[in-house]
Amino acid sequence: MTLAPHVPEGLSARVPAEQRGPGRDRDSVRLLVTRGTDVAHHVFRELPRLLRAGDLLVVNTSPTLAAAVDGRLGHARVVVHFSTRGDDGRWAVELREPDGRGTTRARAGGPAGAEVRLAGGVRLVLEEALSGGSGRLWWARVSGGTVLGLLREHGRPIRYSYTERDQPLSAYQTVFALPSADGAGSAEMPSAARPFTARLVAELVSRGVQFAPVTLHTGVASAEAHEPPYPERFAVPDASARLINAARAGDGRVVAVGTTAVRAVESASGADGVVRACEGWTDLVVTPARGVRVVDGLLTGLHEPEASHLLMLEAVAGRAAIERGYEEALRGRYLWHEFGDVHLVLPAENAH
Repeated sequence: MTLAPHVPEGLSARVPAEQRGPGRDRDSVRLLVTRGTDVAHHVFRELPRLLRAGDLLVVNTSPTLAAAVDGRLGHARVVVHFSTRGDDGRWAVELREPDGRGTTRARAGGPAGAEVRLAGGVRLVLEEALSGGSGRLWWARVSGGTVLGLLREHGRPIRYSYTERDQPLSAYQTVFALPSADGAGSAEMPSAARPFTARLVAELVSRGVQFAPVTLHTGVASAEAHEPPYPERFAVPDASARLINAARAGDGRVVAVGTTAVRAVESASGADGVVRACEGWTDLVVTPARGVRVVDGLLTGLHEPEASHLLMLEAVAGRAAIERGYEEALRGRYLWHEFGDVHLVLPAENAH
């Protein structure tokens, strides 16, 4: 893509929208709207008049975990990012180094057998690198306590260096987040849904826009290397599958709120484009070559130029539309990252 090689200085959202001035709320972020190569500029609270009755928003209900915990590897201080819980009770984790500013930087993964001492007498032993991965993420086993108990007592939200300060976990929860029966959740916030407020959801419903909840527990992003996503746990319930199929059979547009929602719903669709109730693990990577079977549009944050998510955007809207949108985002100095502005990708007006 012909985008800037990195996010320009000053365009990283350093604090949540509601902390940027009096009278602001989550829905105060800006909203870039692309319909094909046509671009318009809005504020997120204007979303209800940009959608129409019969449209369906697919939303991710995964809650965000306080997934970062301090530890010791020998004499060295490390920060453990708990990413994904495996079916065998192990966790995929990333070890990072404190950077002295309250955030972290990348470090070499492993080695196998390394033991990290965590709070409360909990021990973490690295067993093996995730297959096919870069060595950044490792399967690890915990003893002396439970991971979810550890995160509740000693965890904090994962935070990267472009943010200004620590935020409470509530700042990383979306209005759609629901507690999981087994305590599972996302290592990082499904951030495309962050700008929604209860008031805005009520207004959308009153205008005939429907919501289809799905769940995808997102793992730790590859902040430096921009690797493609690895397998994640998801669920598409029967009621949501029916809503999606009904919207597609009518005149409604299926708009996924976030790349996680795209991955979940596309993983539950057959070659015939019909969505069926489904849960388990998905290793689907949505690319232009694979295309999308279900999703007509996408509401998403602004992604780094190297990010694999841009391939998903291209699959939904086409390369020309995404390039045009990002040119306008840079020109308009939109803000990037999880507290930043958002991008609504809709079909061209003459398309379905």
